[in-house]
Amino acid sequence: MTGSERLRAAFSPGYVALMPYLTAGYPTLDGAREVGEAYIEAGADVVEIGVPFSDPLADGPTIQATTTRALENGAGLDYCLDLASGLADRVPVVFLVYYNVVFARGVEEFVREAAEAGVSGLVVPDLPADESGRFAELCGERGVGLCPLAAPTSTDERLAWIGELATGFVYCVSVAGVTGAREALPPGAVELLRRARERTEAPVALGFGISSPEAAAQAAEVADGVIIGSKLMQIVDEGGPELAGSWLREVREALSNVKVGG
Repeated sequence: MTGSERLRAAFSPGYVALMPYLTAGYPTLDGAREVGEAYIEAGADVVEIGVPFSDPLADGPTIQATTTRALENGAGLDYCLDLASGLADRVPVVFLVYYNVVFARGVEEFVREAAEAGVSGLVVPDLPADESGRFAELCGERGVGLCPLAAPTSTDERLAWIGELATGFVYCVSVAGVTGAREALPPGAVELLRRARERTEAPVALGFGISSPEAAAQAAEVADGVIIGSKLMQIVDEGGPELAGSWLREVREALSNVKVGG
């Protein structure tokens, strides 16, 4: 089974995939491994690992702060690949990585190393769909799923294009902005999910701003997966991996009570 096939298998009919995020190297190099382990024990179906970068343009203050700390801790790409390989034997791992990191390593080399480390999918926030042709080809050759982003401002035509490009899942961004915990699910998020699902055969996941079990459950009525990042990083900062795992179990329970496809 290729990485992309394994990633797709995490999305089952009638079941919503729980997809927590962690910043590689935060709060410490060893601490990030503990966070990943806590996520898996709490019922994560996919773990998204943020590869630290000095200018994370899609991220809000919380994840920017974790990225800065991770870089100070020495969380380079080799460390991130090793972190992924330690988790990938149990759950599919997705990298959220900025293209500068990919380019610096060499595109072909990066995709090869990611595949060999067991990375199942790649989210590249600053790689437009219009310019991802060769990168998508390389991912396909290595069996790594490409997970392009769709925004509330995406036209129906562009959503269809993004849907065709997705060999992993379509990452629906709940707001036209950066990551960050928000009080409630943005009003346009559910509509974006519906529009995206009508235009792709790939799973559709929602991220950016989900910060409560209730918001996750609301998204799960339409989404195939729910991605949670900033809220979990806040919890890790406040109480460490154990508290993050405990909160994630609450989300898993809330998702299990959702009537999928509502």
